[in-house]
Amino acid sequence: MLRLTVSPEEYLMINDNIKIVFLGGSKNNLRIMVDAPKEVRVVRSTALENQVQTAGERAKLPKFYAVPDPPEKYRKPKAR
Repeated sequence: MLRLTVSPEEYLMINDNIKIVFLGGSKNNLRIMVDAPKEVRVVRSTALENQVQTAGERAKLPKFYAVPDPPEKYRKPKAR
């Protein structure tokens, strides 16, 4: 898993044909734009979870959790 810090309007390229543009947002929400060919399936996690019928199938779905902030000793000191 790769964790990145990006600025608004920066983008990521995946292969030569998928572009993810970060449009900005707030602390709890982020707006992105995905430019991908029609053959590439792009689905929200909540849509996938709503399609699943059984608990067994739901357990097989990938789970990702936010990484907590690093401990204070690993953070850069704030400029004053």
